[in-house]
Amino acid sequence: MINIVLFGKPGAGKGTQAEFLKSQYQLVHISTGDVFRYNIKNTTDLGKLAQSYMDQGDLVPDSVTINMLEAEVEKNHDAKGFIFDGFPRTTAQAEALDAFLSKKEMQVTATIALEATDDELVERLLKRGETSGRSDDQDEAKIRNRFDEYNQKTAPLRSFYTNQSKFHSVNGIGTIDEITARLTSIIDRF
Repeated sequence: MINIVLFGKPGAGKGTQAEFLKSQYQLVHISTGDVFRYNIKNTTDLGKLAQSYMDQGDLVPDSVTINMLEAEVEKNHDAKGFIFDGFPRTTAQAEALDAFLSKKEMQVTATIALEATDDELVERLLKRGETSGRSDDQDEAKIRNRFDEYNQKTAPLRSFYTNQSKFHSVNGIGTIDEITARLTSIIDRF
């Protein structure tokens, strides 16, 4: 079983690459954003709980996020593996993911970070914002704020997974095919 944590700053290409990897390795792609939207839209118990925090302007606690993620893994018990996209975002979440996977006799196989310069990513996001309709992709200040949040909360995962010999950095600049080839060269080692 292959379980990949795919991370990088907004605009790094995680969603695009996850689609290729999902198909190539028959993995289940679990996007935290998609899971949140599904649970909220379908007013599941976890969705209602998450919405109650969001309505107060609070961040959804890790425990709720982790419970949603666990439910997604449980729904796919025949999976050959998973791509975790947008999770974990913090060391505490990474520890919780390891504990959960361990209970299922699974583990994170590799963590792959798609790397690109902030200026390159700003350009990508502004271009995406022209067609996506996402307001957070149309304002450079908001984009750079998302990068700051990533640097504060998610970047420490580099050390966490390096200490487990599971961290891999991939150049996220180039054509989609070039970046996919870089990713598969890592995954094919497992």
